[in-house]
Amino acid sequence: MPPVNNENAIDLTAETATKEKDDKKKKQEAAKGKKMEDPEADKDAMSEEDKELKERLETCVSTVVNKDEEAAVTTPLRLKALDVIVNELRSATSSMTSVPKPLKFLRPHFDALKNLHGSIAADVSENDMLMLRARLADVLSVLSMTMGKHEERESLKFKLSGMNDYKILGERDHKDASVMGEESLGSWGHEFVRSLAGEIGQEYNSRVIDGADPDDDASFADLLGMVDCIVPFHVTHNAEAEAVDLLIEVQRLKKLIDLDAIDANNYSRICLYLIKTADFMSEPDDLKEMLQTAMSIFRNQNQFFDALRVALRKGDDEVIPELFSECEDDPLMKKQMCLLLARHCMSYEYEDEDDDLNEIIGNTHLSEQYLKVAQDLDVMDAKTPEDIYKSHLAETGGFSRRRDVGGAQVDSARANLASTFVNAFVNAGFGHDKLMTPDNEWLYKNKDHGMMSAAASLGSILLWNVEEGLTQIDKFLYSSEEYVKAGAALAVGILSSGVRNDADPALALLAEHVEGDSHTMKVAACTGLGIAYAGSAREEVMELLLPVVENTESGPNTMLEVSLAGLALGMIYVGKCDESVGSAMVQRLMEASDEELDHSHAKFLCVGLGLLFLGRMEKADAMLEAVRTVEHKISKFAAVVLETCAYAGSGNVLKVQEMLHQCTEHLTEDADHQMAAVIGIGLITMGEDVGSEMALRSFDHLLHYCELPIKRALPLSLAVLHISNPEFSVIDQLSRLTHDPDAEISQNAILALGIVSAGTNNSRVAGLLRQLSEFYSKEAGHIFCVRISQGLNHMGKGLLSLNPIHSDRMLTSGPALGAILIFLYSCLDLKSTLLDKSHYLLFYLTCAMNPRMLIMVGEDMSWKPTTVRVGQAIETVGQAGKPKTITGFQTHTTPVLLGSKERAELGTEEVLSVSSVLEGTVIVKENPDYEAEEGN
Repeated sequence: MPPVNNENAIDLTAETATKEKDDKKKKQEAAKGKKMEDPEADKDAMSEEDKELKERLETCVSTVVNKDEEAAVTTPLRLKALDVIVNELRSATSSMTSVPKPLKFLRPHFDALKNLHGSIAADVSENDMLMLRARLADVLSVLSMTMGKHEERESLKFKLSGMNDYKILGERDHKDASVMGEESLGSWGHEFVRSLAGEIGQEYNSRVIDGADPDDDASFADLLGMVDCIVPFHVTHNAEAEAVDLLIEVQRLKKLIDLDAIDANNYSRICLYLIKTADFMSEPDDLKEMLQTAMSIFRNQNQFFDALRVALRKGDDEVIPELFSECEDDPLMKKQMCLLLARHCMSYEYEDEDDDLNEIIGNTHLSEQYLKVAQDLDVMDAKTPEDIYKSHLAETGGFSRRRDVGGAQVDSARANLASTFVNAFVNAGFGHDKLMTPDNEWLYKNKDHGMMSAAASLGSILLWNVEEGLTQIDKFLYSSEEYVKAGAALAVGILSSGVRNDADPALALLAEHVEGDSHTMKVAACTGLGIAYAGSAREEVMELLLPVVENTESGPNTMLEVSLAGLALGMIYVGKCDESVGSAMVQRLMEASDEELDHSHAKFLCVGLGLLFLGRMEKADAMLEAVRTVEHKISKFAAVVLETCAYAGSGNVLKVQEMLHQCTEHLTEDADHQMAAVIGIGLITMGEDVGSEMALRSFDHLLHYCELPIKRALPLSLAVLHISNPEFSVIDQLSRLTHDPDAEISQNAILALGIVSAGTNNSRVAGLLRQLSEFYSKEAGHIFCVRISQGLNHMGKGLLSLNPIHSDRMLTSGPALGAILIFLYSCLDLKSTLLDKSHYLLFYLTCAMNPRMLIMVGEDMSWKPTTVRVGQAIETVGQAGKPKTITGFQTHTTPVLLGSKERAELGTEEVLSVSSVLEGTVIVKENPDYEAEEGN
């Protein structure tokens, strides 16, 4: 066999392929040429059915146009021909890939029909001729959707002309006029209605630009008439989002409230869309209008729990009594609403002296429920700090740095102080531990100010259990050691955090110390009152603390007392915009000497002022102007804190840009305002997914190009975006920053790890912190930060959360967010605050602590174990039907623990939940329609 020449073979193959290609091209060109020469060729390619349709439509068009003006072609005959065209257009079905056949065949006749419409006299008296013009306008409007000039809005122009003709016919009592007018929108199909809605929005804006008053209905009567037809059509055809968009476009959202098409099947989708869209409104008035509309729809549907959620989101406290009076006949709904107010830390008092409801709002049973969950999950045993540190696991490589001479033993007082906080966080709310509750020994292992925090940690251990807690703390209130006495006073405040008690023990026990002469007692009492009455807006407490803020006597500790009293007032009146408190604080800032404003704690007065306006947006504008008049560098810091607090959680892009602009200046000193701006970026975008992601991207740039002060605040801003939500990417980034050569960046990154993993028992973070405790074994400050973070990670043995966002990520609890902000602003100057003598400020975090449990209770508020599915929450906004709300779920029986991004739904039809959101304590009732399956 002769050898094969591979090269020749390849050449041959290539030649053959090229030849085939050329032949194919020639054939295509020949076919194309034939088509050009013979227009009938395309016609032959059509099916018989299509040919027939084309001929029929062409005959009808020629009859309607009546070019030769034949007398035999009467107006009724032309109307009949037009009816055929209308029916063909309406009944034609289109797919995603092809234009409907009638629309395609009528394309060449579009101009002829347009000319005919223009030639019919405007003041035609004959009814049939008017009907012809109206029907023709309908057809032209549909054809314009694909053939008209978009910028001239021809589709809308013809539709309005047709509607006007139908109106005239209606006035002349024509039998078909009203039917044609109503039907003339929806019957043309969904795509046509959508196209028309788009043009209505453009036309509305065009008229407003030309000088029409947006509030005057008369200028837009023709457009609004169509809107009234389109909106119900959209709502009844599962396009609720488009209906809302159209009403927003024409600024007539209130029309939704009285819409008959809204019923039990679609109100939740409409309201969800309204609430989620509200976040993207740049104007505060538009945001309020959207939330108000959602609330009105919920009220119309008797969904008072959801209406209350929207009222809290709006910050509208005045509507709460109305909602309670509207659901007078539904005691379970009232109880569920009270549970929501309790979770939101609202100090609302129910009028009718119903003790049960006021007890629920006052969180009286929180401690009992929390301990019951702990018992159910078998985590009642007290943990020691060593159980958390797990030092034996950190000893690697056969030796430990801790055994080196001069290791961690150098600063044993600092180590004991750290253990005090770890113990307080880990055993928070459990009522017993192994350091403080057995005896007083641990108390005296601390020095001076350390004793104060040790005594105060009792308040955290006995959290929410006011009755029992007071008996245990009482003995320390009479101690001869002033720091112990101060710690006990602070413990009384911590104990009452978020719990309302008729006896008002915190106020009764702490009032005398606020007015007393002892500096230590005064500072402890002010902080204790701030924690105990966070969010309550109690006037008695304000009258007690205002004189401390207004005190202008010069003394070494005056500014510390002023600042911490101001901070406490900020927490008590968080988000309340109280004028007297705000003006007192600004006045104090204006009157303060430069020396006072240079004090390390003066910034807390600014933070207190910011907390007053937390989440209140434009209401802070007047105060912002006043703050800017302060002639000291602190005014910049105060202005940024106030502005970022006011827009907290709003996702306002313009404010984020302003904060980024603050960071553009390269400063290495006096850059406190830049640090506040970085935290502010996180604060503004928190709770809103798109904004959070954008902020994370911006942080990368800041990390690469900015000076040290900005980099120091970055880990804290990352923490704000992921409170109690240890996402892998964030942990990874923080982990890198914990080894930064700059001590303040690494310390802040370590504390940020604690906030991000708070109450989750996250094993990855726990491992990282153990490695860091070994790495920084000779750095007392770093070790203290690592210990605090370890305590936060294991907070409440994994049963607690610091996340201020709740109710399906819709509401942000003011006191909880305020507490986290105090912690973050303390971190901006660790050397003067947490690493110095003000470490007791850490106890403000108890205001943010909340059990992350889901309990089902019956009508008598006793436990009712129920099957639930828990999974990752999915966004369902704008989706039709009943989409799945969770993914990757597991089925559990309550009580269960929920993560920050998790959602629960009922796993059985035996019961119905009173609440639409399954979080915290949820009341369930028997389902009257439930029928047990046979054989069960």
